[in-house]
Amino acid sequence: MEEILERRWVRLLTPSFSDLFFLAILVWVFAAGKFGWKGLLGDGDAGWHIRTGQWILAHHAVPHQDLYSFSKAGAPWYAWEWLSDVIYALLFQWAGLKGVVLMAAVVCAAFATILIRRMVAGRAHILIALLVALAGEGAASIHFLARPHIFTLLLISISMWIIESDRRNETRWIWALIPITLVWTNLHGGFLALIAVAGLTAAGSAAEGRWRDAVRYVAVTCGCAAVSLVNPYGIQLHRHVSEYLRSDWIRNWIQEFQSPTFRDESMLQFEGLMFIGLIAVGILFRRRQVVESLWVLFFAHEALSSVRHVPVFVAVCTPAIAANLSDWYRGWTAGAKKNSLPGILNQIAEDTARGFRRDSVWPVVAIAVLAFLNRPISWPYDFPEEIFPVKMVHDHAADILNARTLTTDQWADYLIFTNPNQKVFMDGRSDFYGPEIGDQYLHMTGGRWDWEQILDKFGFRSALLPVEMPLSQLLKTDPKWRIVEDDGKRILFVRKAEDRSQETQAGIDHKPAETQSDFRVPSGDLP
Repeated sequence: MEEILERRWVRLLTPSFSDLFFLAILVWVFAAGKFGWKGLLGDGDAGWHIRTGQWILAHHAVPHQDLYSFSKAGAPWYAWEWLSDVIYALLFQWAGLKGVVLMAAVVCAAFATILIRRMVAGRAHILIALLVALAGEGAASIHFLARPHIFTLLLISISMWIIESDRRNETRWIWALIPITLVWTNLHGGFLALIAVAGLTAAGSAAEGRWRDAVRYVAVTCGCAAVSLVNPYGIQLHRHVSEYLRSDWIRNWIQEFQSPTFRDESMLQFEGLMFIGLIAVGILFRRRQVVESLWVLFFAHEALSSVRHVPVFVAVCTPAIAANLSDWYRGWTAGAKKNSLPGILNQIAEDTARGFRRDSVWPVVAIAVLAFLNRPISWPYDFPEEIFPVKMVHDHAADILNARTLTTDQWADYLIFTNPNQKVFMDGRSDFYGPEIGDQYLHMTGGRWDWEQILDKFGFRSALLPVEMPLSQLLKTDPKWRIVEDDGKRILFVRKAEDRSQETQAGIDHKPAETQSDFRVPSGDLP
């Protein structure tokens, strides 16, 4: 008995290859990466997610009406990622933005680690698994941001691990997908991906003649769909998400809903994986592996339709891609001698694969050390200045905050983060604003024929814009506006006092919009 316990402790304290892979991703991508930890704050949505979580904690309720705009003040709003918002708020309360980015980095590293462990469990050659996992991690990195969709990356990979294991050997763990969906629905709208996978698995199992499996997966699909109704908005959430995903305006104007452009490294990695996956489909069909074929075809189509689905394609399809590449490689090296290069590589792969099938305490230790270590690590204490007008906002708070300020949707997210009572024209919640406000935003910022009428209609007092934006050039020549600061990248305009006085006499309301909400929460660890 003592010998068994001693062996367990040795295994627990000895780092595995899986642990080293997790730590390598954590260090390579985030701690020592090009953008470091602050790269996770490259999207301003994290700002309003934190503030929404604080509102929920302060009011012990989930909001049903808008909190942040003066353009649609009090309109119905679905805070459909409310549980993620609460998590972000608690992390921010505990450690500021450090807590938010650390959690996001750990989730992303866990996603990559689970991905390669699924490949190893599916008997993929470890060297091929490493190549495919790293390419997949690179393709999925477009969404390595401190936003709620990182929970979809993690949960879809865990769910696929359960389904793949169940496909090899029937297990009761398949029913765990139902409570996973329950939690997932309140974290992020990506829970629909699991329902799609379960449905495809049921259809594919029937096509393979595995009728008992087909019935089980139909039951799982129905169970997951049923528990997804357990959210603060009920069936209205599903209607809202359906309208959001089918909106032509969203698909035409929101970049992450558009098709990928194969110009950067991440999309080239996705392109390679997708081509290999589509080639493998024919082989999978011949082997009567209909389920995996349906996965690849469906999610390749989704990823080609919208770049935001590329990470989901990676999570669902890359283990099947790695398995097929491994079969090709093993067939090619089947006659290789043990002392040949292919034979040596195969032996190394077999020995290494064992290290990807166990865990130790070291990832937990590393996370704990990072959590309590402040220096010499360069943790972010504000959003990155390279992307957001951090200095300008703080230097000119009187002109920008608590005023009707026209700015980009991403910068509006940052204004909300800086001042929870800030009211904006349009922020990153494209599902909330839609074409009603979105088209007016595009008309103004693009300098179209009615830009001036819309500016007057909403009574903007200041404008914080990128220098190269068409509206910036128009305001430079407009005598009603004066330049407060121009740093070569951003420019701040303020409407002249005499012009505002004339508008007040004409009946245009310039009252600060914070009177339309009782939003009062602590500001957190701001600099």
